[in-house]
Amino acid sequence: MGKPTGFMEFERLSESYDPVEQRLKHYKEFVHALSDDDAKIQGARCMDCGIPFCNNGCPVNNIIPDWNDLVYRGNWKQALEVLHSTNNFPDFTGRICPAPCEAACTLGINAAPVGIKSIEHAIIDKGWEMGWVVPQPPKSKTGKKVAIVGSGPAGLAAAQQLARVGHDVTVFEKSDRLGGLLAYGIPDFKMEKTLVDRRVAQMEAEGVTFKTKVVIGDKNVPAGINNDATEFVSADQLKKDFDAIILAAGSEVPRDLPVPGRELKGIYAALEFLIPQNKEVQQGKANPVNVKGKHVIVIGGGDTGSDCVGTSNRHGAASVTQFELMPMPPEQENKELTWPYWPYKLRTSSSHDEGCSRDFAVATKGFVDDGKGNVKALKAVRLDWTDGQMREVPGSEFELPCDNAFLAMGFTNPVGGLLDAFGVEKDGRQNAKATTDGAGCYKTSVDKVFAAGDVRRGQSLVVWAIREGRQAAREVDAFLMGSTTLPR
Repeated sequence: MGKPTGFMEFERLSESYDPVEQRLKHYKEFVHALSDDDAKIQGARCMDCGIPFCNNGCPVNNIIPDWNDLVYRGNWKQALEVLHSTNNFPDFTGRICPAPCEAACTLGINAAPVGIKSIEHAIIDKGWEMGWVVPQPPKSKTGKKVAIVGSGPAGLAAAQQLARVGHDVTVFEKSDRLGGLLAYGIPDFKMEKTLVDRRVAQMEAEGVTFKTKVVIGDKNVPAGINNDATEFVSADQLKKDFDAIILAAGSEVPRDLPVPGRELKGIYAALEFLIPQNKEVQQGKANPVNVKGKHVIVIGGGDTGSDCVGTSNRHGAASVTQFELMPMPPEQENKELTWPYWPYKLRTSSSHDEGCSRDFAVATKGFVDDGKGNVKALKAVRLDWTDGQMREVPGSEFELPCDNAFLAMGFTNPVGGLLDAFGVEKDGRQNAKATTDGAGCYKTSVDKVFAAGDVRRGQSLVVWAIREGRQAAREVDAFLMGSTTLPR
């Protein structure tokens, strides 16, 4: 423990942001990593407590106290090695993970927790700057071939782990760019796509083969789901050509809102707005949904809704309103009841700070036609949540101008045709059915077919996807070789 009294001497230091008026003019990242000296101070605040709850608060079980201490001592390269021992892509998680580790920090019981995420961000940026992040090709090849369907964080993590122990890994992606929601979905101002590109280059040097614009199993991808495929490969062909298959295709079917007027023009699932915006920023293809000067309503209070808010503000929307079905959470959690678990409290994102009217306990009742098939207003009603029961408040109906509405209410399940094509048994939520513990975990009901990430667990966080990708890779390696040295 480098600084036994550091948690008493130093205050939490947060990363700095560009001013709102400046960052609204572009789609580049605007969060600045801590300086070396500031990261050292944050590392000094770590208490090195007897039971590091942060380790278990982190889904990939990052060895957080160790790299906190190493940063405090200035041992950046060793800190990077410790960080990479549990997390293949800290450059992603250090930017877009909500940091459940910080919610579990012991210091957070009665003070501001250690800025764990900011230290992680600083470590990986330093690693790339110093040239320490290099390919790790295998010393020998096994002759075994593994196919991975989906190039999101689960698929990429599994691919990297399996390639490094000598398997021939091919990743199939139906979009024209690799990364899943990291590439198409999460705005560039939260995470620039060059971060994905340099990891892909690293993995190619490690022997991973990537094939884009290839749809697997079922040609009939539902409307509204991004699909740039020009090539089709059947499930039977994949099973014939490969010794093992990992399905890591994510959970892509958006939750819809079946209310009167839903068919009107101007109402979109969130990704129908966010993915074209990614393509506009990265490829210069104009987003067909332009909300400049429009009244925008975002339905759904999570991260995807926040992304719609930030993107709408960059378009120059006349107004942005965000509705949440649930009541407004408290601004401060009850730590005695919640610590070390993820607390229920109000969360305000950088996109909200850029301009947004937030309204809670509101249900959408319908959309109003302008007479030409376009939406012009939204009808809503306020809700009462007494005793956990949702009831409409009599006489509370209201109407707001609405030129565009974005439905950001989460995702229900993976595209069913993929799982059906492989004959994989589904759970009650229509995800691929597979356990995460015990013999044969991550294996589906079909021989040599495994599932990991959102396609198995449902919509979740990037850090859970990385965890499942790594753990599935271990199970596949054991399945192919009889034993494995990959970490769980």
